[in-house]
Amino acid sequence: MLVLEKGRYRARIAETPDDVAAAQTLRHDCFGLNHSHGLDQDAFDDLCEHMLVEDVGTSDLICCYRIMHLNSGDDITRSYSAQYYNLSALQSYQGKLVEMGRFCIDPACNDPDVLRIAWGAMTQYVDNNDVSLLFGCASFHGTDQDAYRDSFAMLRDKHLAPKRWLPRVKAPNVFCFSQRLTGAPDMKQAMRRMPPLLKTYLMMGGWVSDHAVVDAQMNTLHVFTGVEIGSIPPARKRLLRALT
Repeated sequence: MLVLEKGRYRARIAETPDDVAAAQTLRHDCFGLNHSHGLDQDAFDDLCEHMLVEDVGTSDLICCYRIMHLNSGDDITRSYSAQYYNLSALQSYQGKLVEMGRFCIDPACNDPDVLRIAWGAMTQYVDNNDVSLLFGCASFHGTDQDAYRDSFAMLRDKHLAPKRWLPRVKAPNVFCFSQRLTGAPDMKQAMRRMPPLLKTYLMMGGWVSDHAVVDAQMNTLHVFTGVEIGSIPPARKRLLRALT
């Protein structure tokens, strides 16, 4: 099923096992995993739809992510994020939710249009399915907390989740940046080290957990991130919908 085509790229939902395997291969390569079978796969893949962004001319896969659709907060314990965060506060969330996960772009590609069409496709999906909350885990590469001190301090000061939705600690190894960091961030450094996916969430009015999970297997620090669709600034909504 074709979702969106702009310029040299198209975004579509995976239709075949080969499509899904291509996404798992790209994920494996992007995340630097050391699996002999060359695939990044888990039990959640069968529960999700997989968005593929391809080069129209070559059909090469450039970007992918997976989407888990949940009918309400009652279903949030089924999500990938619920392995790492206590999301009991969100179980009372009314409205449809979508978890966006395993987002990656071929590191050889530096074209910003890829990220634009990826978000354009997600915007179309959210609109078509009347989604109220978009959430997921946004990752910093590596597990060196000091390398991202300014970024985490900025998240602490400006982007913590509302108390009514705040995820609580569940994972055994976490960095509680909201409690452990002191002092004001260097905003220039904070934005320079902020992952592109998380930057996009924040520009949409997104919020994060007050702690990061240290994921040694994936070699990342990640924060739970949520975006309430109704709270996205109107100007940002117009920009996103212009991509669809």
